[in-house]
Amino acid sequence: MNVDPVLLSLAAGLVGLAIGISGMAAFRLSEVQRRAVIYIDEPNLPEGAAEVLSIIGRAYVIVDAIDGVVRASPAAYAFGLVRGHTVVHPELLQLTARVRRDGVIEERHLELPRGPLGQGTIIVQARVASLGEEYILILADDRTEITRTEEIRNDFVANVSHELKTPVGAISLLAEAMDDAAEDEVAVRRFAQRMHKESGRLSALVQDIIELSRLQGADVVRRGKPVDINAVISEAVDRNKLPAESKHIDIVVGGRVDELVYGDPDLLMTAFRNLIDNAIRYSPEGTRVGVGLRSRDGLAQISVTDQGLGITPEEQERIFERFYRIDAARSRQTGGTGLGLSIVKHVVSNHGGEVTVWSQAGQGSTFTVRLPEMEPAETDDAGPDARGQAPDQQKARKSDKKGGSAAHEQGVSA
Repeated sequence: MNVDPVLLSLAAGLVGLAIGISGMAAFRLSEVQRRAVIYIDEPNLPEGAAEVLSIIGRAYVIVDAIDGVVRASPAAYAFGLVRGHTVVHPELLQLTARVRRDGVIEERHLELPRGPLGQGTIIVQARVASLGEEYILILADDRTEITRTEEIRNDFVANVSHELKTPVGAISLLAEAMDDAAEDEVAVRRFAQRMHKESGRLSALVQDIIELSRLQGADVVRRGKPVDINAVISEAVDRNKLPAESKHIDIVVGGRVDELVYGDPDLLMTAFRNLIDNAIRYSPEGTRVGVGLRSRDGLAQISVTDQGLGITPEEQERIFERFYRIDAARSRQTGGTGLGLSIVKHVVSNHGGEVTVWSQAGQGSTFTVRLPEMEPAETDDAGPDARGQAPDQQKARKSDKKGGSAAHEQGVSA
């Protein structure tokens, strides 16, 4: 049977048209369904809520009726409160359930794990409330640093109260004993010596507290200036000569720092005075305390070495804490306040440096301070520097230094 070619072409065209119309209809239906899904997934927040949440300055999470996360701020993910579309911590979910049940705003102070790895925690002030008719809003304010600062302050006040009470109580008892033994000249002299020792300890403690308070409020950036660390060390050694002589201890200084450092000379002197004083206190009589200076890789490096009993690895992690003593009984004998190394750490940190300790039992200890040196151009442009030298004198000094730098590099063995 013969088929008319014209009819065949027409039929094929009709079939193609039908397929095209079907495709367009399917695309339109798919687009409508997709828009419907987007509309359903987008939370229907109360008017203006999104704008307020964007500027509130706190981490926030919005959950639906089954506690699925529908919206969360980047901070909520950074704090580890949310992972994917799930609220991580059951403590927060308990609050959302209570709000959903009672309709009352809940507020709690929570300490929560920071993340799936490690032992870190975050302390948050969580506030949970209804948002519209469908959602629950969780607001979280990070209080970690504030809380830890308050704990440190409370511990400091408690420790200060205890440390002050000990010498004050001893002085009071000694005064009563002197009064009772007024006729016994030998006893009065003995009690007077004890009172003098306790009053000196009390004075040292008060002075350390004042210094610690002062350096916490010091602005090194604004008040600093070029400092010759060699002169600072020289003054710190001079201020420790009397206690060293009383124990027949020699303080040996070697080496030199080539460049200036930027900072507060009084605070730096206080730090190194405390570091040398600490070495003297914990050194046996008739030994030596070494102070080595050198410049290395743009850093001024100062090491203080004693020949004491040494410090265990466990104690090395805590010796820079306020009022921490390795041997409390021995510290009371030597008159230590427990604040000296804490002051050293604060001063060095404020100057952009670091302090480290090396020690082994029976081999003494070495405390090393590293401070950033100023660039030569900075000191040249500043006119007369802390050494009292003009730029031309500095250039001459640097020229002379080239020949002796190898000797200075060695310093004192620390």
